[in-house]
Amino acid sequence: MRSAAESLFARLAEFGPQTALAEGERTLTYAELLGAVAARSERLQRLDARRVALALDNGIDWVLWDLATLHAGLVCVPLPAFFSAEQQRHVLGSAGIDCLIGAPAPGFASVADGIQRRAVAQPATLHPGTCKITYTSGTTGQPKGVCLDLASQLAVAASLVEAGASREVQRHLCVLPLATLLENIAGVYAPLMAGARVELMAMARIGLSGASGLDLPRLLQALQAAQPHSLILLPQLLLALVGAAERGMPLPASLRFVAVGGGRVSAQLLQRAEALGLPVFEGYGLSECASVVCLNTPEQRRIGSTGKPLGHLQVRLAEDGEVLVKGARMLGYLGEPAPAGDWLGTGDLGHCEDGFLVLHGRKKHQFITAYGRNVNPEWVEAELVQQLPIAQAWLHGEALPGNVAVLVPRFADTAEAQLQAAVDAVNRGLPDYARVHHWLRADEPFSAANGLATTNGRLRRTALFDLYQAAITELMAEGVQA
Repeated sequence: MRSAAESLFARLAEFGPQTALAEGERTLTYAELLGAVAARSERLQRLDARRVALALDNGIDWVLWDLATLHAGLVCVPLPAFFSAEQQRHVLGSAGIDCLIGAPAPGFASVADGIQRRAVAQPATLHPGTCKITYTSGTTGQPKGVCLDLASQLAVAASLVEAGASREVQRHLCVLPLATLLENIAGVYAPLMAGARVELMAMARIGLSGASGLDLPRLLQALQAAQPHSLILLPQLLLALVGAAERGMPLPASLRFVAVGGGRVSAQLLQRAEALGLPVFEGYGLSECASVVCLNTPEQRRIGSTGKPLGHLQVRLAEDGEVLVKGARMLGYLGEPAPAGDWLGTGDLGHCEDGFLVLHGRKKHQFITAYGRNVNPEWVEAELVQQLPIAQAWLHGEALPGNVAVLVPRFADTAEAQLQAAVDAVNRGLPDYARVHHWLRADEPFSAANGLATTNGRLRRTALFDLYQAAITELMAEGVQA
């Protein structure tokens, strides 16, 4: 019986003369890809590597080394460039990395061009079957390592191939960092398993920098140069492209399937994309389930939902509305026991409509107002940032008679009246208990540098509360006196 890796490479061999990878003028056919992977696999084995960290920019080399670790039966640990230096040190140490491919790091010695080694006396024990450790940035503490086997990753990729088959995607452009599990599986493994061409560009050429920096003109140029059939976007990237298209900037006519996920997507934004004729399909997933769990497709689509579960898994709801998943799961967190039972709790709340999953937000983020109403702040925050004057928003209302938003203006010269008008526009579409009853202008943007956001842009809610608690208390006191 073939192993998961053997099955993968046998499938890729079926597409021998077709172009597999492209990076500028450099291209590799599937046959050339397999030859390069085998050669790199042999190099890793000669070096007696065991756990390999990839610290490379997006490009052909990233993909080849990732596949080479699979070929050699080693553990691959993608090292996100958007992690802080401290977080990167934590990843290298906690995972017991003995081989680093990419930029030099303290404690490692160069043994070949771009390859560094170090001795690790007692590496952390891994869950049996681990071939990849992907680190989630989280919102508190250091990143957590999610241990995955190859079969789970390929099951997701195979289901994605099936879900998008009718669009006949032949060219996928990787927009997100390859160190992101979503792009790694849905943007590399899935297209390769379908015999498609994966277009790769350095992140600077794509126009992305750090966790949330975006150079929109560069991104638009990259899209026009690649003319891709498919993309994977985060909500903020979709918002930027929709806004550009609404201002008359051209988007590629080649697009057939634009997947969006990684955060709550406003239904209003999806409707704007629909009006432009953009083939946008919202999905939902998490690293603990080897990435994608649900996805809207051309055949089964409902705006405002994250779609139906992929074919290889099942989804149901707990009594409190938490989303539970069966059929695709992590082996466990690094350094923690394996999860028990068949169903994995996601920590997300939602409900189902005719089989389509509609998310409400993170269970741990939900707050209860002074009037006993449950509010998921991500819902309101996603609507707020659809408004042009608002770049970032944080909503707080725990035990308060009214909800308070802290708003980061999109432009430094944004007037108070413009922010109020944006809040009013959002409130018109919300039930009273979820509306923004009061708001404050943020002192500065929420970023990883000031500890108010994670490296991939998620809000650090406890830090925001600590910073703005006094101002919120004062604002509410003024409201009571008034």
